[in-house]
Amino acid sequence: MKRAGVLLLGALPVIAAGVYLAVPDGSAEPADTAAAASSSSPATAGSARDDAKERAEEERAADDALIADLPPGLAAPAKKELAQQLVSSAENSTTRWRTAYGSIEDLGDGDGYTAGIVGFCTGTHDLLTLVERYTEAHPGNGLAAYLPALREVDGSDSHEGLDPGFTAAWKAEAEVPAFRAAQEEERDRVYFEPAVRLAKLDGLGTLGQFVYYDAMVFHGPDTDAEGFYGLRERAMAEARTPGQGGDEKAYLGTFLDVREQAMRAKRPGIDTSRVDTAQRRFLAAGNMRLATPLEWEMYGDAYRVP
Repeated sequence: MKRAGVLLLGALPVIAAGVYLAVPDGSAEPADTAAAASSSSPATAGSARDDAKERAEEERAADDALIADLPPGLAAPAKKELAQQLVSSAENSTTRWRTAYGSIEDLGDGDGYTAGIVGFCTGTHDLLTLVERYTEAHPGNGLAAYLPALREVDGSDSHEGLDPGFTAAWKAEAEVPAFRAAQEEERDRVYFEPAVRLAKLDGLGTLGQFVYYDAMVFHGPDTDAEGFYGLRERAMAEARTPGQGGDEKAYLGTFLDVREQAMRAKRPGIDTSRVDTAQRRFLAAGNMRLATPLEWEMYGDAYRVP
């Protein structure tokens, strides 16, 4: 479900105050500092980058300390399992998310093949990144031969170089425990951990953390208007987060409004069950802790976790 050109901010310092950009030496600095440094002498620019990196590291350390004092929320094992069940009901029409490692099909949504436990896509970079990282750790695996083709089709819905063997190779590799673990690790690195971290910094409880996570999975970690970070910025322009002194339910309602608008703008006629008959239902009930038993509907099917 993710788009091309994602910016994997999970690997960079992400703080409630803003988004940090990568710079050539691998450090992170605010955009305004980067712009100022670009017009300075090399020595001054280097000093500015060093200062920005130091500030970012200090802020991240402060954020880590803040998060360490908070309840685990969605990161608690039982809640994390619940989150995967909820996402899987939307991505794979089952709460048995561990049955989806080998799932792969072209949904006709312009993203090429959608595969695995959170819908990694051949057209949106995340499937390519998964296979590259997996191949680095496990050379000679059954998907490694498709890396040149995956790089060629990245950013498109093309199957060139993938058909007819890629889908069978994916399903076969999904029987390998190491590849299953790789899917889970990439899910956590790119989607789950950054979403939960930022939600906590925004003052959101367990439900809000899930709202961010599901949006991150569907919209991708982009900074443009339709990516997760773009949606968050739009929501924050209309309502304050709890971390800013706002009302949690009001902010989440605004975020879901913004998200649903983006979903419909990208794909008119899309079924927005994952927002309307799941997350909005939990919010309306005041279930801010995602307490079970939990009931929801997805694409007309009813689900229940006791």
